[in-house]
Amino acid sequence: MDYRERIFVQEGISFPGKTYVEAVLEPAFDQAKHHLLQPMMTINKAHLVMLRESNLITEEEAKQIARALCGIELEELRRSAYTGQFEDLFFQVESRLLELAPDVAGNLHLARSRNDMGITIYRMVLREKLLVTITSALYLKEHLLLFAQEHVETIMLGYTHTQQAQPTTMGHYIMAATDLLSRDIKRLIQAYQTVNRSPMGAAALTTSGFAISRERMRDLLGFDELVENSYDAVCGADYLGEVATAVQLAAINLGRTVQDMLLWCTQEFGALKVASPYVQISSIMPQKRNPVSFEHMRSLLSSSAGNAATVLTMMHNTPFGDIVDTEDDMQPYVWKSMDVLEQMYRLMACVVGTMEVDKDGLLERAKASFATVTELADTLVRTDRLSFRKAHRIVSRVVQEAASAQLLANQISLALVNRAAAEVIGRALAITAEELREALDPVHFVRIRKLPGGPNPEEIKRMIAERRVVLQQEKAWLAAKKQANTDRRNKLDQTTTEWSVG
Repeated sequence: MDYRERIFVQEGISFPGKTYVEAVLEPAFDQAKHHLLQPMMTINKAHLVMLRESNLITEEEAKQIARALCGIELEELRRSAYTGQFEDLFFQVESRLLELAPDVAGNLHLARSRNDMGITIYRMVLREKLLVTITSALYLKEHLLLFAQEHVETIMLGYTHTQQAQPTTMGHYIMAATDLLSRDIKRLIQAYQTVNRSPMGAAALTTSGFAISRERMRDLLGFDELVENSYDAVCGADYLGEVATAVQLAAINLGRTVQDMLLWCTQEFGALKVASPYVQISSIMPQKRNPVSFEHMRSLLSSSAGNAATVLTMMHNTPFGDIVDTEDDMQPYVWKSMDVLEQMYRLMACVVGTMEVDKDGLLERAKASFATVTELADTLVRTDRLSFRKAHRIVSRVVQEAASAQLLANQISLALVNRAAAEVIGRALAITAEELREALDPVHFVRIRKLPGGPNPEEIKRMIAERRVVLQQEKAWLAAKKQANTDRRNKLDQTTTEWSVG
């Protein structure tokens, strides 16, 4: 027996080969029956309505096909296992339709292909998953705004290059994270708009000679636009790439905030305390309160970004045509990346919404830090009309001497400042002890930074109020899209049911 014969003995001599079933067909079937079956049936119903309205089938044929569609048990199909009798779920459904309406069900495939139908199914699945993801993103945004409102006056140190930089507030930091999330939401909404375009009517590649209505299919299925060029409709995979890119960036962005908060949970930082429902204990160390919810978020967000990157990698260097590389094989990766991101949005909202902040500890750390000395340099510009560069040199000398003497920032004296000034400009300064104290106060530092976007509490409250208005607009958009999709699906179900018993 040669090697070819051995393979045929192991795999079988007819379709499908055993390994092909295990590696490709069975996993694809299992994915399809859970994710693709409902939109497939919705497309069948919409296509039936359009064919009848276009007078491409008779009223009686439409009724028989409607009865066949209503006669398919979806739960039975979802429970079924892949047997190899049919290539995939599409042919299994079509076979059942032909059993129920043997003389006419074949006309349901008039002027369409698995190509345009398949891409339409994927777009319908993606738009629903995008709406779910956006729902959870808005849930997180709402809780971040509440958290920011609570901490508009919670003084903390801001860091650049991982070093203490300047005083800010927890509210200011959280609003930055909120604005980052808002841009991610905007990108997800834009991805939805790209996805929500109908390929139906493109057929295999070049449309059809039958006078169908692509516009009617668009409306029946709840799409906003057509993918006009029929080649683009079945071959362009960038709608997937746009979703993957938006998800990847969103996962990376949220992961950066998670990493900060995980660090702030350490006893050395002592800034945050995660609530009991989101910590785990040690099996050996009784004192441990491990903030593992943040750890899981960090790793799972990386997995979301990784699965999204896989989608883009699978698209790379594939032919610009109808190919399974950019269809069947790629979909589960983008679904998984979205599912994980959506879950992490909800988990982050719960953890942030219940954690405690050590306000007093953060304030005392800021008071002791040299992070306020930018304001001391600014004050010298005001009191002594120095150039900022000269003021900077004086304050730099002050910090060096204070550090050498192991002084904290709030222990810097006017005498020390004047000694440094004498070395730099050859004279004492006009600044008073009270002005020096105020310049080194982190509360004062934050309060006077009231330019647009600054940490001043009133400025943060203004930003929160404006973001809440946008949040309500985003919620309204989301609710309208969900309702429109539900209404159109229900209308198709109602029409098909009426025809089936008419």
